[in-house]
Amino acid sequence: MAEAHREIERKYESSDSGLPDLTGTAGIAAVLDKGLVELDATYYDTPDQRLTAASLTLRRRTGGADAGWHLKFPVAPGVRDEIQAPLSDTVPDGIAALVRSRVRGAELIPVVRLRSARDVRHLVDADGTLLAEASVDTVTADRLTAAGGTAQWTEIEVELADGGDPAFLDQVEKRLRKAGVRPSASASKLARALTETSEDRRTTGRRKAPKDKASKPPATAGDHVLRYLRAQRDALVALDPAVRRDVPDSVHRMRVATRRARGTLRTFRAVLDRTATAQVAVELKWLAGELGVDRDQEVLAERLTSALDALPPHLVHGPVQDRLGTWARARHHSTHGHVTAVLDSRRYLTLLDTLDALLTDPPLRRAAAKKPEKVLDKAVREDVAKLAGLVERAIARPPGEERDLALHEARKKAKRTRYAAEAAAPALGDPADALARAAKALTTLLGDHQDGVMARRTLRELAAVAHAAGESTFTYGVLYGGQEARAAAAEADLPAAWERIRSGAYG
Repeated sequence: MAEAHREIERKYESSDSGLPDLTGTAGIAAVLDKGLVELDATYYDTPDQRLTAASLTLRRRTGGADAGWHLKFPVAPGVRDEIQAPLSDTVPDGIAALVRSRVRGAELIPVVRLRSARDVRHLVDADGTLLAEASVDTVTADRLTAAGGTAQWTEIEVELADGGDPAFLDQVEKRLRKAGVRPSASASKLARALTETSEDRRTTGRRKAPKDKASKPPATAGDHVLRYLRAQRDALVALDPAVRRDVPDSVHRMRVATRRARGTLRTFRAVLDRTATAQVAVELKWLAGELGVDRDQEVLAERLTSALDALPPHLVHGPVQDRLGTWARARHHSTHGHVTAVLDSRRYLTLLDTLDALLTDPPLRRAAAKKPEKVLDKAVREDVAKLAGLVERAIARPPGEERDLALHEARKKAKRTRYAAEAAAPALGDPADALARAAKALTTLLGDHQDGVMARRTLRELAAVAHAAGESTFTYGVLYGGQEARAAAAEADLPAAWERIRSGAYG
């Protein structure tokens, strides 16, 4: 089983390669010499360095207290989440799964070997509590691919102790800078090794910077749409490991990215040829549905648990909390396993490949080359007009199942309208921003209503099970009534929420 660890560290370079005396800095009472450690790490990547491009590092390391496989995900500058697994000859299955959205069918090969002689010091306070570990690393890097070379350097590393305050590192850095120590130009040893052992570096003295085709400011309607679509593809790929690790809210964020991508293909059909993107939209709908199995369960469990916790004790009859908790845990275990299987499926990986191909060679229509204002504005207005019809028909229906269904359809269209406004906002400015905010508020309101519909259905099912077991169903009825009242309040607020869109620039 892989284990996760939050790593907060900073790297430095020094002309004399030594560690200045840090005693007395930021509460450091003593600097303890922990001896020399020999580390030997082999870093793996695809032949075209997909992990490196995403600032991920995968290594097999021996020596030290944490020998094994280490996979590091960037969180913020100087902050990474490290996933560890026991030492083995091949990449562990759990680690391989976490990079599958990047690697897909490519082979993971050894690219760099780093051997480090690490002189370790512990920075402790007056009570002997570890504040950070400082080390001076003498590194030898060998490129393991055909065009590689060798490099050597010395660096200083300061890693915050678990649970420490990152502000401590700021104070240590001030002391280091005064002593002539400067922050490293490379974010990691691997990044420096790849730079210094590259063929370009050895033959010209400097490494050529890769060109990013997506970095140009968007100028045409096509540029804006593709930039938004590319951001959703990137989000899907980046969130895949978090979903596998069951990180809170990761399924929701991945599902939103999926829906945004699908909405982009459907809304901006004047820019992207719909005959070429129709099947991609179908596959995105499939993925959103599969992710929804887990997300809907998560939302329901939170909603019902919160409602139960809010009840006064005299309204809770029977083992309602235990039954609700058992239901939530069992459903989550089942749905999370299902979602993981989806992410391992050939269908999902093919979808990622298809999105890559679409962005590399987009099926642009004539309007894509035009200035964005008119093209994107027209597309957004069409979505708003369709939303208007759905909302107004739903409001006109009497309360009941038909209205519930109509409001659910309006909710889906409101989401698409919001995503269209978000995509167009960089070109259209404040009116699109205002529409996106108003559509988000409407979506939230309609989402609360739909969640209430699903909550009442679940409460009926749980009450039936409790009744069959001879338990009181009183509390389920109380909760049901509360969900009914909440849905009625959402319906009462709907006309005002819709008016904010109808009376705006896109109404």
